[in-house]
Amino acid sequence: MKKWLLVLILAFGCGKKDDKDTVRVAASSVPHAQMLAYIKPKMEERGIKLKIIEIDDYNIPNRALSEKEVDANFFQHKPFMDQQIKNFGYKIECYARIHLEPMAIYSNKFQSLKDLPEQATVALPNDPTNEYRALSILVENGLITMREGSGIEATVADILTNPKNLKFREVDAALLPRALVDVDAAAIPTNYALQAKLNPTRDALAVEKEDSPYANIIAIRVGDGGEPKLEMLRKEMLSEEMKAFILKKYQGAIIPVLKEDCLP
Repeated sequence: MKKWLLVLILAFGCGKKDDKDTVRVAASSVPHAQMLAYIKPKMEERGIKLKIIEIDDYNIPNRALSEKEVDANFFQHKPFMDQQIKNFGYKIECYARIHLEPMAIYSNKFQSLKDLPEQATVALPNDPTNEYRALSILVENGLITMREGSGIEATVADILTNPKNLKFREVDAALLPRALVDVDAAAIPTNYALQAKLNPTRDALAVEKEDSPYANIIAIRVGDGGEPKLEMLRKEMLSEEMKAFILKKYQGAIIPVLKEDCLP
């Protein structure tokens, strides 16, 4: 049995379909499921049951959405979704931009990126776009340069110059916090950093710029945007109450965006 299908069976029990007043959302556990849990009582007061299915494998939620196992998902940024649409032909789209989880570089051994020695080992997320985001931080800090034309699919193979001869270890994003003890530094997406009690505003050596295009989004199937239960989901996720929740709970580690439009 395919892994993604097994995960969904475990999430839904016997797989019984929910009624029209239930909105099913696949979400990674931190912070996405936490944010959804915050609005769950508010939606139930309005007659909509919010069912949150926690899935931390990036390969599953878009397929589940495409195949109508869920009504929406909340775990990714738009460049990642666009790449999955390109690769798999999913008929899904961005529904709202919610927040930014800035990529950051951490180390248990050094206090600054400038302190990294020759041939230091740096762990990077191995999924499309996130590896590029991590490499971009190293570019911004003068540690490497990239080949001309390198885009969101760039990997370590696209590095042009590497004066310190840094060594790179490409790791599944969810495993990066554990990999931190075995390397000199690691670039970790904020959702996984928070699970490991790391805060980019307090613990990071370098952080992605706030004008990053990688805001996390709610995604739905193309053509479903008019459904009242999805409209209510978007309204609650874009509310001032959600903004206050993000600011208070995550103390700057997550930046509220809260935009209906999906540009850039």
